[in-house]
Amino acid sequence: MSVSAIAARAEPVPSAMPVRAVQGLSRAVQVGERVFLRHPSGADRAEWTKLREASEDHLRPWDPTPPGNDEPLPPDIAFDKLVKSCDTPESQRFVICLVADGRIAGQISLNQIFRGPFQNAVAGYWIGKQFAGKGYMTEALRLALRQAFEKLGLHRVEANIIPRNAPSKALVRGIGLRLEGLAKRYLRIAGAWEDHEHWAITAEEWAALRDRPPRDDRVRPRVSGGRRGGSSGSR
Repeated sequence: MSVSAIAARAEPVPSAMPVRAVQGLSRAVQVGERVFLRHPSGADRAEWTKLREASEDHLRPWDPTPPGNDEPLPPDIAFDKLVKSCDTPESQRFVICLVADGRIAGQISLNQIFRGPFQNAVAGYWIGKQFAGKGYMTEALRLALRQAFEKLGLHRVEANIIPRNAPSKALVRGIGLRLEGLAKRYLRIAGAWEDHEHWAITAEEWAALRDRPPRDDRVRPRVSGGRRGGSSGSR
């Protein structure tokens, strides 16, 4: 079954539906064939921080860093911020979990949600090192877009990506986002102001593309590292 078909039939788990004994699955907002999305809770602290720490070299090249601090937030502080902001009018942030056993594989967020005439959100995402290159993020991003357009009623989702992050660009291109342009020195990443390519998709484009097979634009570098399955740079 194609990823498109998976996303097209993915639905939140109804409360009356029997659910397999998989940790967190009953709280899912979107469920696919291999992954599901749910809001994090305090009970996820140990697993989430362990995954971030184990993936530090994989994620550090893409981690946002505020001026005056060249280091990303420590995992425990980042987790507190994640839980506090995971379900608000301005941000919807989810852990990506495996349908098979409920393990947390990464995170995907709809940040900076603007309503009014804009109806826009900025997507940010990362995948743990041990889960990279397996197609989990492709399915997770499609589920997040479904949530954005069909549940939250947004009109537009964008992702901002460092030009050299080839796997992340291949991910969004394969799902159907289009390149709109280049923002110079857009975001401070790993201590430097980095240019970012601006990718976006609208609700109309999603409706036209969601049932088509995805393009296989995944990039498989010869060496492992932070660029493989890296984040969009805005979480």
